[in-house]
Amino acid sequence: MRKKLIVLPLAIILFVSLLIGISGCGVYSFTGASIPPEAKTVSVQYFPNNALLVEPLLSNILTSALRDRFTNQTSLRMIPQQGDLAFEGEITDYRTIPVAIQSDQTAALNRLSITVNVRFFNKFDETKGFETKFTQYMDYPSEQDLNAVKDRLITDIVDMLVDDIFNKSVVNW
Repeated sequence: MRKKLIVLPLAIILFVSLLIGISGCGVYSFTGASIPPEAKTVSVQYFPNNALLVEPLLSNILTSALRDRFTNQTSLRMIPQQGDLAFEGEITDYRTIPVAIQSDQTAALNRLSITVNVRFFNKFDETKGFETKFTQYMDYPSEQDLNAVKDRLITDIVDMLVDDIFNKSVVNW
């Protein structure tokens, strides 16, 4: 009986110490994000499509995906402008090119690539801000028509771009 009386207070002290230790070092999430404790808001401006070849829905898809990532994986509140963490930028390239050229000079694969220029601002630590171009691509068989596969390709490429942007801005890789 005496052992139980000693173990319970020690367990409570250990648990409280752990909570204090974690909260004292910033806001953490299970995604690995390390967000300054004073940061409460995030803003993601619309990313216009300035590429030579414009895919009509790409700007909306990219902007929404980035907003969704911060809403779903952090405790930050989304606001229209001037968040404690703020993103802006533009889509600078959207293209498909042949890759894996065969001996008969035809492509076995085509590659869809998307490049986005991102500016990130951290109100509390300006040294964490950046302006960086992110590029991702996916290959697809040349016998497939781009229009038949582009929705899936765009979704996958945007997911990879959002991963890169999220990681560089708040995971500090």
